[in-house]
Amino acid sequence: MFLLNTWYVACKADEIPQDKPLGRTICNERIAFYRGPQGIAAVEDFCPHRGAPLSLGFVCEGKLICGYHGLEMGCEGKTIAMPGQRVRGFPEIRSFPVVERYGFVWVWPGRKEEADPGLIPELYWADNPQWAYGGGYYHIKASHLLMIDNLMDLTHETYVHASSIGQKEIDETPCVTKVDGDHVTTSRFMEGLPEAPPFWRMALRGNGLPDDQPVDRWQICHFEPPSHVMIEVGVALAGHGGHGAPADKKVSSIVVDFITPETETTHHYFWGMARQFKPQDAALTASIREGQGKVFSEDTEVLELQQENLIRWPDRKLLMLNIDAGGVQSRRVIERLLTRERAEAV
Repeated sequence: MFLLNTWYVACKADEIPQDKPLGRTICNERIAFYRGPQGIAAVEDFCPHRGAPLSLGFVCEGKLICGYHGLEMGCEGKTIAMPGQRVRGFPEIRSFPVVERYGFVWVWPGRKEEADPGLIPELYWADNPQWAYGGGYYHIKASHLLMIDNLMDLTHETYVHASSIGQKEIDETPCVTKVDGDHVTTSRFMEGLPEAPPFWRMALRGNGLPDDQPVDRWQICHFEPPSHVMIEVGVALAGHGGHGAPADKKVSSIVVDFITPETETTHHYFWGMARQFKPQDAALTASIREGQGKVFSEDTEVLELQQENLIRWPDRKLLMLNIDAGGVQSRRVIERLLTRERAEAV
């Protein structure tokens, strides 16, 4: 079961060209996204004529044309025309509320009448010249809940990401998890580390700072439903206040994670990093993006193999430790909202 009355990132805006639809499954719904006359539209990926996927068709002058027999589909799911045929009486297919914002396309898979664009999270770093953003997309063959668990417990960095962002001090430093309504926060602050790990040494150099001095490091993971995780991360030269150090003594950023369920065992993962230091440096953005992409590819391998094991042994109970608190509390928020959504649907 997925939360439906909410906004998910369906794709990056540049994934949808002018002349072709994009087919993507969101929360078990097969959807065709395309650029219509009034902006991006989304309808069921099902032609009411013979059931062909509309995403296999094309877009002509803002009209979605089925690639099987040329049926023309309207943005609201009603058939408009078909060469040589009378099709106005065809049953409507479902359409979905969509909004293009911050370089992403957001879709609401639940009840249309409840879709409020004001509920899309505000990304204060997006479209802001004082910030730079670089990111990417992975399709991951694992439950979106496993990714939330992974991002709300960064202890695994010591082992999974040993060559990039991991260091032994991470699992030696306790984390603190707090819940404020639907917002879950897990924080870890590490002071006086002998040095930064390789990824952060690269970032220090990119900001004109020495990479061979002791540092303070922090990780503050924020979960917000339905499945968004934003992580404040960074290192500062030791003795300058850590997380609160002045800008010329640190490198810090926000790890951006939009996690969109595809099915119960697969999801779409939109990852990136927003930073406020040297935002105009395109080469630094590319370097950070490359490094981050390698980090998340390591997560992908682990999560997909984890999912295979969970499918193979469905009756085995997973054990919970204090380091799992962030993921556990995030799942509790989701389950509570699911219970409320189901009750409201009755």
